[in-house]
Amino acid sequence: MNFISIIMGSKSDYEIMKNCSATFEKFSVKYEMIISSAHRSPKRTKEYVIAAEEKGAIAFIAAAGMAAHLAGALAATTTKPVIGVPMKGGAMDGMDAMLSTVQMPSGMPVATVALGKAGAVNAAYLAMQILALTDKELAIKLKEDRIVKEKAVAIDSKEIEVLI
Repeated sequence: MNFISIIMGSKSDYEIMKNCSATFEKFSVKYEMIISSAHRSPKRTKEYVIAAEEKGAIAFIAAAGMAAHLAGALAATTTKPVIGVPMKGGAMDGMDAMLSTVQMPSGMPVATVALGKAGAVNAAYLAMQILALTDKELAIKLKEDRIVKEKAVAIDSKEIEVLI
């Protein structure tokens, strides 16, 4: 069974990351969601990644703030795609998390998305695009979603357009 794994570094990340799981639910994509810290529970994190791979995880989404080592710890454990969602907070209000997530050493890639809700939603979309490489039904749903978004822009514009 193919699925996406969402791992948060702490419970405080859930308010943002529930937008990621809601996006998966909208598209009927299977996912798991857990809390596991690269720093406070490194053994649990590594064991979970190995078990999730065995169950069919095709990509991992890691949400963490401050030092944001979670995505890097996942990338060190798996060769599956890892998507990092830097979380706001701490003394630098998320800038430290963003820099920690995006600056990975050569050969240990982590795809990094935006901070906050947009990042959580985009992480889901990126993971679904990866899954859609082998899931034609999901690929069609994603294309249909783009068409809906395009039409919404045209409708919004019509409501305020002033053209000469």
